[in-house]
Amino acid sequence: MSTSRRMVLAALAGGALAGCTAQKGPSKAEPAVAASSSAPSSAGPSPSAVAGPARPATATRAEIVARYGHAVPHTWGFDGPGVVHRLPAGHRGIALTFDACGGRGGSGYDHVLIDFLRRREIPATLFINSRWIEANPAVFRRLAAEPLFEIANHGTRHLPLSVTGRSAYGIPGTRDAAEVYEEIAGNRAKLTRLLGHPPRFFRSGTAYCDDVAARIVTAMGERFAGFSVNGDGGATFTPEQVRTTVASAPAGSVVICHMNHPEGGTAAGITAAVPRLLASGHTFVRLSDALH
Repeated sequence: MSTSRRMVLAALAGGALAGCTAQKGPSKAEPAVAASSSAPSSAGPSPSAVAGPARPATATRAEIVARYGHAVPHTWGFDGPGVVHRLPAGHRGIALTFDACGGRGGSGYDHVLIDFLRRREIPATLFINSRWIEANPAVFRRLAAEPLFEIANHGTRHLPLSVTGRSAYGIPGTRDAAEVYEEIAGNRAKLTRLLGHPPRFFRSGTAYCDDVAARIVTAMGERFAGFSVNGDGGATFTPEQVRTTVASAPAGSVVICHMNHPEGGTAAGITAAVPRLLASGHTFVRLSDALH
């Protein structure tokens, strides 16, 4: 096995998904590929289609607390009820998703990455945290106005989604059902005001959730978007590691990367991987183009 191949495999095994701290080497062992989850079987419109609005929230804070306040979670990780890891069976597209986590060390903007997507007309779903919007209001307005990109909910404080306060990568999670509601609803309200419609998809900080918190996301009218390919290891991968990982993504993949660490290897890796995927016949879609 070559040295570069060993480096890639080691990075895949250790890629973190925190993404909101200053860039550093991975410290926790997490898989590069998540388990599959069931999803609708119908394919969606072309990438140029305008995404429809999400369903309105179907539960209030009081209703969430009454329904889930005493529920005991049984799972913790990247999976849970309703979490989408892949596009529907048979879908030939690949969904590139980019998190903008916000907060100290996580409010940067990778304009090289976004400019590349614009030049090549590559659609993507952007999961944006409330703190990142506050740090980059003008950039957010431009991204939100571009049909190429779909804006999704990455939470209010970028917290792992838990009803018991469980942590991921040293980041304390939400402590109960009320905090789960607030983590989703705070940024949902901000995005609804700025976009003119609520977001359709949600991804928690670190992508971690328990099964009760995942049910709350659904009850609030959003779909929890996980991933099947960890494209940049929480913005810790080198350009070569990103290129190798993303270029090997099979059809139907949901790829997670980050757009808030311009100092990292994501832009260079994506710039190298996307032409290879296009040359091999792959297409790219936003999540709303394939999931309904």
